[in-house]
Amino acid sequence: MSESEKQEFLSRIDQALDDIRPHLRIDGGDVEVVDLTGSMHVRIKWRGNCQTCTMSEMTLKAGVTESLKRQIPEIQGVEAVNAPEA
Repeated sequence: MSESEKQEFLSRIDQALDDIRPHLRIDGGDVEVVDLTGSMHVRIKWRGNCQTCTMSEMTLKAGVTESLKRQIPEIQGVEAVNAPEA
């Protein structure tokens, strides 16, 4: 993937996350895109209360990952670089 293709995907990912951000912000949290790997895995960083929330793993799977894959089928997976301790 070229750098321009990567930047286009990162922009699409950030826009797709705008759909779930209002739900995260209600509880004082947010999510930030950190990187997109060559294998189409999105790396995110939890912000605010999401950094320590015990429900972050479920939100990652049922909210973030599902939303991104639905809007951008090329996405293979999503991982948090600062996942809370279980």
